[in-house]
Amino acid sequence: MPSDHPQPAFVLVRPQMGENIGAAARAMWNFGLDRMRLVAPRDGWPNPAADALASGAGRLLDEAQLFGDTASAVADCTYVLATTARSRDLTKPVVSPEQAMRLAAARIGQGEKVAVLFGPERAGLENADIARANAIVSVPVNPDFASLNLAQCVLLTAYEWRRQTGHVADEVNAPGSSGWASGHEVEKLAEHYQDRLAEAGFFFPETKADSMKLNLRNLWSRMPLTRADVQMLHGIMRQMVRWKQRGD
Repeated sequence: MPSDHPQPAFVLVRPQMGENIGAAARAMWNFGLDRMRLVAPRDGWPNPAADALASGAGRLLDEAQLFGDTASAVADCTYVLATTARSRDLTKPVVSPEQAMRLAAARIGQGEKVAVLFGPERAGLENADIARANAIVSVPVNPDFASLNLAQCVLLTAYEWRRQTGHVADEVNAPGSSGWASGHEVEKLAEHYQDRLAEAGFFFPETKADSMKLNLRNLWSRMPLTRADVQMLHGIMRQMVRWKQRGD
């Protein structure tokens, strides 16, 4: 059964190769989408060639809805987006994938049903398909090589859906199982290094010693140290002192 999460239906219009349908299913499921609709697949349906490329997303293929034409595939939808890389003579709003999924999320949040159309591999959607859409999704690709693989286009759109509907951290810096070092632990590490370096005569000449110690202490505060890091750095310094003592 499809998941309970409200989401758009991804409609593959007249897809040609089963492998691309399978790869599109995998791309959808990567980002939590599982409403696939197929319009008149060239090689019929079901297609065994799709299973190999689905790679764990076979459920989407099993539950995919089959339609004879685009009109019937979007008949229950109140808002339809059409992906195309080519300029068209049809007058419609043209939006980026990001804006498209922002609009989709807003409308779905209001209880509407949204569909996204993806065209066949050879030439993309026909004007007759796009005429049934409310807006066109245009990907900012290289104008000298604008063609996107079907699964690539599905993945790009699914990623934008995920960005609009789920928390996507711009950066994650996790400390691991040991956790971040406390201020006290970093202070003790700084004192350890400062004391041993002073014994080694590192802070020379004396007129610069204070600024060197300040720079060293500032270095520790700039480093995002974990408790494991602190323990390792203590160990490194202790071992260097032992090695020096053995050489004396």
